[in-house]
Amino acid sequence: MATQAMFPVRSSLVLALLGWSAACGAAGQLDPDGQSSMEKEVARRAAVEPAMAAGWQMTRSVEAGVQVAGESNLFWKLSNTPARNPGFDFNPYWYEFYVKPALGFKRKLGDGKQLYARVSAVGSGTLRHDPFGAGDTGRISIEEFVAGIRMPLGGTRAMVDVSAGAQNFTLGTGMLIANGGSNGFDRGALKLGPRKAFQNSVVARISQDAFSAQAFYLDPNENPDNDSGTRVVGVDVSYAPANDRKAGVAYGKVPRSHAAYPQAAPGGIGAPLAVPDGRKDLQFVYGYARVPVLPTVLSKGWFGVDAAREWNTREPMRAWGWRTEGGFSLPDVAWMPKFTLGYQSFSGDDPRTARNERFDPLFFEGTPGAWASGSKATWVFVNANVNALQATIELHPTPKDTVTAYLAQVRANQMGSPLQFGQATRLDVPGGAPVVIAGVLRPMLANDVFVKYVRVVNPNTYLTLGFSASFAQSGVNQLVNGQARTWTGWLANVVWVY
Repeated sequence: MATQAMFPVRSSLVLALLGWSAACGAAGQLDPDGQSSMEKEVARRAAVEPAMAAGWQMTRSVEAGVQVAGESNLFWKLSNTPARNPGFDFNPYWYEFYVKPALGFKRKLGDGKQLYARVSAVGSGTLRHDPFGAGDTGRISIEEFVAGIRMPLGGTRAMVDVSAGAQNFTLGTGMLIANGGSNGFDRGALKLGPRKAFQNSVVARISQDAFSAQAFYLDPNENPDNDSGTRVVGVDVSYAPANDRKAGVAYGKVPRSHAAYPQAAPGGIGAPLAVPDGRKDLQFVYGYARVPVLPTVLSKGWFGVDAAREWNTREPMRAWGWRTEGGFSLPDVAWMPKFTLGYQSFSGDDPRTARNERFDPLFFEGTPGAWASGSKATWVFVNANVNALQATIELHPTPKDTVTAYLAQVRANQMGSPLQFGQATRLDVPGGAPVVIAGVLRPMLANDVFVKYVRVVNPNTYLTLGFSASFAQSGVNQLVNGQARTWTGWLANVVWVY
């Protein structure tokens, strides 16, 4: 019966896992402007453009990484309750690697026009077996393959930018659209997650001063053996008068997809139902804002809010998600501490209604520094039917060393509703007859801790060490009719950027 509660959504889970892997990797915690230290170094190097023939300028870069990681009491050993599998390894350790070379091209055409292009490839792999039993796998594939043109709009100060091909794309802060590439399984490098680009896209942007508007078409780079066929189109308007101030609103639609949606059985009794092609025709409105707070008291204080509403006119579906977050840093204090506190909530399906209220996180940026609900708990629950209170403390003992602690309390939003596609299924045995109940009957799921140390060995080399633990709470403990094992993990990686 537990098998009935599982749905073919491997690619969605992997996209969520990428975030955790990137945060555990060398990228480091995101700064308020959304860039990590490694990303800033990549941008700095890209600004040095050696001359090429016929007015062309070229940039060259290579990024590579190796990692060893391990888990203990994987998924709190939850799967042992509905269906024991003596062959499943709850304590795996494995190795990952990737290499990503890239070339960028630019050419000025006069009258303010500029052509540009970028191409990159990824070779990645995994040795031994990762948490999903995939191992000794790897692939070489194109990551970016994009060309575009920038030009002024008539006699105005407005600029037009049109690009097409395989490229990275983030909508707002990454709540719904950010990770366009799947990793893991036959591609390897599940946690390093080197693939992020959408495999096909068209983006048209017009900007003037602080205002920007864009239209987009996105085709994610999902694993071929589990491609949901999802396409996303939409528009976005934003206003950013300064680096620390930005607000915007976006509308999007999924004109094509055969991804199934889980839905709670009536009354929450029985295995979750699968709604075929549930994502097709999904629509959303997404708003985001980030502003400084108390600038006279805190020179680095900020506050942000994100909110999204989803609906479908083909299927009875209404869902919502939101987050409030704030923080500050003390650059003049020893170790330059930075503090962040946030709360995010994503609706779950109400088993008392015929409508589906479960939030679809789409292709979100799932790192602890971005949109993960916890560190380990996000592996299981993703950003659907969960509430998460999260705090981050970042310290810089030296200019080259960063220590970051992520703390999270994760709760279920709706009782008796599917969590991660029905994985946390509860089994009741009244009178000896097993009854499947989708989701949990108690809200508390887990308390997560993730501590990460990043060392900038030199401008080219980044070392990361990490340890994480997830302490199961009453909602998960009830599934195993006792105290679930504490789920722990560790990693060590090195990333080079040239």
